[in-house]
Amino acid sequence: MYTNSYELKAGVGILKKDFFKSLHFQVFASIIIGILVGYLYPSVGESMKPLGDAFIKLIKMIIGPIIFCTIVCGIAGMGDMKKVGRVGGKALLYFEAVTTSSLFFGIFLVNWLQPGVGMNVDASTLDSASVAMYTTGAQTHTVGEFFMNIIPNTVVDGFAKGEILQILLFSVMFGWALSKFGDKGKMLLGVIGDVSHVFFGIVDLIMRLAPIGTFGAMAFTIGKYGIASLGPLMKLLGTFYFACFLFIVLVVWPIAKWAGISFTKYIAYFKEELLVVFGTASSESVLPRMMEKLERVGCSKSIVGLVIPTGYSFNLDGTSIYLTVAAIFLAQATNTNLTFMQQFTIIAVLLLTSKGASGVTGSGFIVLAATLSTIPSIPVGALALIFGVDRFMTQGRALTNLIGNGIATFVVAKWENELDVEKLKQVMYEHKEPEIEPAHIA
Repeated sequence: MYTNSYELKAGVGILKKDFFKSLHFQVFASIIIGILVGYLYPSVGESMKPLGDAFIKLIKMIIGPIIFCTIVCGIAGMGDMKKVGRVGGKALLYFEAVTTSSLFFGIFLVNWLQPGVGMNVDASTLDSASVAMYTTGAQTHTVGEFFMNIIPNTVVDGFAKGEILQILLFSVMFGWALSKFGDKGKMLLGVIGDVSHVFFGIVDLIMRLAPIGTFGAMAFTIGKYGIASLGPLMKLLGTFYFACFLFIVLVVWPIAKWAGISFTKYIAYFKEELLVVFGTASSESVLPRMMEKLERVGCSKSIVGLVIPTGYSFNLDGTSIYLTVAAIFLAQATNTNLTFMQQFTIIAVLLLTSKGASGVTGSGFIVLAATLSTIPSIPVGALALIFGVDRFMTQGRALTNLIGNGIATFVVAKWENELDVEKLKQVMYEHKEPEIEPAHIA
């Protein structure tokens, strides 16, 4: 009896030790500590910004090579460009359907809850200088510029600037060309595959710094903008987060169920990535990790390589909700009456402009400025009204984007019959990790 009791206590001790050493606990704790530091010592919290920026830069440093290796291995290994086109077409069709529904979702809720009604803000009295950088950037954010920007100036230009769509384009072309070499290209394909393992090993190393990065980002956000700044705009924040929550529950969850994915298990499996995104307010901070874990859970390499990078530009559900909610809120706050046709125009414009908003913090604000510039009725200077709370909404849209892109990968994988259901059950449901190369072990 004594031995059994001793063994039980020892087992509990090991579990506690493992829990405190786990990445999700460390990230969660760093978020709480960051909030406290930013709230109690604002100047100290604001000075922590380099910690968050450094972590995101480290991740962005490795994104390009990982996307290149994953896509090249997937396409060259597949050897069927018709299939690549089919998968890409299905992914874009899915993206367009879901993001369009998110736009209508956002505009319906903001009209229903009317968070800006009664504020009676005179846009001419707002400090438009604080958003001048974003409105200037919005002037070049046109549809033509977006499509031209997909083509890099040189092969290395996309990698140097971290432009995901440029890297995606070159990777698809490289993978297609390599597939034409047949047996001659197998040696190079093997080398690229081995190199990808090294890159994922680097990701595992960088992710150990995630608690430091999330602490710095959260301390800076609270220290610079302050929790008190949320007061006047709590209705806007509440409407936005409520819209994201309802969209996930009423749209994304049923889609996951159709794909045979338990949504609660899905959230549990990606809990570390979700916490990192919440802390850093950037979905790009976990892009390589998402690709690795999606492959590990049963999605084929080619599906992951095509869907996830493309989704980061074309499947931004949270950003779409934010754009509609923020645009209509500003109209309500400045007593700008919008007709049904004007609101429909906003949705039509956002169907194009929202595709240019990547996972980087602040990009959504530029797209919002570009959208408002096409609707003269809403003063662009009104952006200054929400500038202080935009960072807090960035976290919500980044989380929604991440959840949506993960589910999209499962949907396309099932659509193509390239979802290993047994592996999915083993890893996500039974928590039994498959045998992987040493470079993948955190």
